[in-house]
Amino acid sequence: IRAAHVAHLRRESPFDAGLSAMTPTVLRERLLAQQQDRVAELRHAKYESILESTPAISVLRGTARFQDGHTLSVKLAEGGEHIVAFDRCLVATGASAAVPPIPGLKDTPYWTSDQALASDTIPKRLAVIGASVVAVELAQAFARLGSEVTILARSAMFFHEDPAIGAAVTEAFRMEGIEVLEQTQASQVSHANGEFVLATNHGELRADQLLVATGRTPNTQGLNLEAADVQLDERGGIQIDERMRTSAADIYAAGDCTDQPQFVYVAAAAGTRAAINMTGGEAKLNLDVMPAVVFTDPQVATVGYSEAEAQHAGIETDSRTLTLDNVPRALANFDTRGFIKLVAEVGSGRLLGVQAVAPEAGERSRRRYSPSATV
Repeated sequence: IRAAHVAHLRRESPFDAGLSAMTPTVLRERLLAQQQDRVAELRHAKYESILESTPAISVLRGTARFQDGHTLSVKLAEGGEHIVAFDRCLVATGASAAVPPIPGLKDTPYWTSDQALASDTIPKRLAVIGASVVAVELAQAFARLGSEVTILARSAMFFHEDPAIGAAVTEAFRMEGIEVLEQTQASQVSHANGEFVLATNHGELRADQLLVATGRTPNTQGLNLEAADVQLDERGGIQIDERMRTSAADIYAAGDCTDQPQFVYVAAAAGTRAAINMTGGEAKLNLDVMPAVVFTDPQVATVGYSEAEAQHAGIETDSRTLTLDNVPRALANFDTRGFIKLVAEVGSGRLLGVQAVAPEAGERSRRRYSPSATV
């Protein structure tokens, strides 16, 4: 995403009148190698080296299943089975791409986000099914690296959020040449002669590559969680409380395999608190004060209640919106895309939430948000 942003700035910026722009040559295979080298470096520094240097940690490679609330059986990758008895267990199995049951789709070489990130090619025409966080981030990145991108959104962009967020991001995407087809669903997908053909409720769409990014499904199948009395939600996510405890007394869970929002910083915060609680400490995770960030350009940052969420909770709201063309910094940067919205409680003025669509909105959202503040 960062490389795509740099490519975009080289191609065009608000300062083109005084800084000559030029279309960069995108060497995707080199960008991919750089990306993979950094991932390997960080994986070793932050995980593998720690595991290797800590004698108290044993690593078993294989597939685990619960036998009961205090026992796991592990089918080892090298063969055989190993039984692990535990006092407490943390489940952090993540999530996998959810693939919708569109006729013909599974018979085609479509991409999930994993394949898209690992590809060394930039397709000339890229169709994207879905308007999830991953979908919009990758759609813009590929567009900025040279693809002609079309997004098929079943409803509208960011339809679970404030409608103004979806409208602002959609406008920004269309200004960059990204085609956003709202209220559009694919009813059939086929692939022949190197081309995808999608039948939709608004006609036929053709593309050189197809990215399916309609969300992610918790990796809980096959764990035999019912044997440990661990309860799941309707998506298959492990239900946890604010201390990361599951319905089983000594089993905890964190990250995308749970019913919490699927963001890396939520998983990191949850894992830390789970470890504290599993070892006798006391730590809670309050998602109401944790920002959610989407790394599009402009970025999307939300924290606390939206108007709709507050009203659903029975709270009467009074909101104020500041468009960026009223912000001196945005005017000086020649980039007034987006807005900042404050949601407050009527009467008390208690701040309930903030939504922002702006360049670097994610960085600004790291400033501490307090639900006890007033506006």
